[in-house]
Amino acid sequence: MDKKQALTVEQLSVNYDKVPVLWDLNFSVPTGKLVGIIGPNGAGKSTLLKALLGIVKPLSGRIEFLGEPYKKVRKSVAYVPQRSAVDWDFPVTVFDVALMGRYSKSGLFKRLNRADKEATLRALESVGLEAFAHRQIGELSGGQQQRLFVARALLQEADVYLMDEPFAGVDIATEKVIVSIFDDLRAKGKTLFVVHHDLNSVDQYFDWVILLNTSLIACGPVEEVFHKEMLLKTYGGYFSFLDEAAKMAQKKNMGL
Repeated sequence: MDKKQALTVEQLSVNYDKVPVLWDLNFSVPTGKLVGIIGPNGAGKSTLLKALLGIVKPLSGRIEFLGEPYKKVRKSVAYVPQRSAVDWDFPVTVFDVALMGRYSKSGLFKRLNRADKEATLRALESVGLEAFAHRQIGELSGGQQQRLFVARALLQEADVYLMDEPFAGVDIATEKVIVSIFDDLRAKGKTLFVVHHDLNSVDQYFDWVILLNTSLIACGPVEEVFHKEMLLKTYGGYFSFLDEAAKMAQKKNMGL
């Protein structure tokens, strides 16, 4: 078992109604990396996370976390879905949702104790939600809901984290809080895979990237693969538009 590789993917393909969504992906990522999964809308980024977890059944391929199939290391992998995947009207409190992270670690039938509840309060405090612990989850703002997801994932005490657009719809303050938590996890040797859309912050947030557009464009350290040539392959002509818009915004901010 090669625990130096957080994730190994070989010949992974996924179809939706006979239409390829992911095609023949082959890559590996070492442990202790903060990995940005980058690509245009419809590139298969969210599908990749679901395929890794078996939520979506691949057409073909082999997947290993820490040198083992997912089923053998399930408790070592935490997943944060998109906010749209949750019914926020469900009558449950912020504390209860965060506490679910302990069940993922210990099992559904284990009775949670005082230590579990204290850990839950600490996790909520770490994301600035301790004052909202007894509120119904629908009362939270979009950014607060995202923080709640992160708190729940922290309570799993996993080795690998899969995050589907954790910065979507959050304010700058929330984004900084989440990035700080991610940095702390990486410093502890954890590996994080984060679906991300803002190209301007990729080299600030991540040390490794997966560039994806149905097929794998590149996978490697940011300084080696996150450059204009690879982004043009990933986004096509649309990248030129994004690049020009970013330059115009920068000039506007500088008062030029």
